[in-house]
Amino acid sequence: MTITSVAIRRLRMPLHRPFHLSYRTFDEFEPFLVEVRDDAGRSGFGDGHISPGSSAETRAGGWAHLGELAAGVIGMAAGDAKAMALERFTESPVATTALVTALECLEGAPLLEVTQAVRLPIHSHVSSLEPDDIPAEIEALLEKGYRTFKIKVGKDLEADLKRVAAIQEAAAGRATFRIDANRAYDRDQGCRFASAVDPDGVELFEQPCPSQDWDANAAVARSSAIPVMLDESICTLDDIERAADIDGVGFCKLKLKRFGGLARLREGLERVRAGGMEPVLGDGLGSEICNWMEACVARSTIRNAGEFNGYLKAREHLFGDPLGFEDGALVMAAGYSPKIDAGALERLTAELAQFPA
Repeated sequence: MTITSVAIRRLRMPLHRPFHLSYRTFDEFEPFLVEVRDDAGRSGFGDGHISPGSSAETRAGGWAHLGELAAGVIGMAAGDAKAMALERFTESPVATTALVTALECLEGAPLLEVTQAVRLPIHSHVSSLEPDDIPAEIEALLEKGYRTFKIKVGKDLEADLKRVAAIQEAAAGRATFRIDANRAYDRDQGCRFASAVDPDGVELFEQPCPSQDWDANAAVARSSAIPVMLDESICTLDDIERAADIDGVGFCKLKLKRFGGLARLREGLERVRAGGMEPVLGDGLGSEICNWMEACVARSTIRNAGEFNGYLKAREHLFGDPLGFEDGALVMAAGYSPKIDAGALERLTAELAQFPA
């Protein structure tokens, strides 16, 4: 059985509301979606969202790389196609992962089989920036069943501390917090924040400093009363091993799009726990496809709130049977096997390339 065709798409998926990070505000997600078919009539799909500013990977470069891979796998067996793509993984990790996961889907990867009903608690971001707006948002999130909140920081240290305190006061012990700097602090700022913030209810402090500045992140971890979680720093098994040797790093967050496929993601999550840390999984910038795949892997690998909540941010679903949400949790019924809504896919497609042309 060999690959007969590949279609790659750049989607434009408007969001319900702007999503603010320290380095960028998103009004829409623009993932690359890959569909593969073989001569046995099977098909599979996968995707990946390159976030400008998150790494050196660019959308233009990822699209070009994905086109080269797609052209190269025509006529290959799925296993050989995965191996070929992964040989070039470091050139464009997100783009490569989009193709590899489509091939894993085509093969019917056991990790995607939902044999029993699934319920996975997920976190929610606190969006309010004004102190007067925070209490109402916290109450609304609690009403929806969320018990883990993410607080984005990194633009103004003193303002960040005041906002975190206001959120803690509004929650009044009813939720756990993850504080995420998205690499925005330098070493001194990260250490100052970590030593000044009230640790009450705070589960972790995520990626305080730039991803390649391991020394700065280690200095923050040593000075912090809150366990540090590395996110953008973690792209390989070697990165996990390096993180395990740093005092104060208690968590590593992995995302499917940075690990090259479902099997490799599971291996990474297992390696985090073997290193004495706790794994966190999920991409808040991910589409319904990415979040579905991450949730499938999460069933057997994590024991905390998932971060695969990007599917709730988009205005329109990709699946005809949308990925579910109930009382603060991602839910899937037994036997859940999603199919792409062809009409929605066409409406959301901004660019399409097909191989062979």
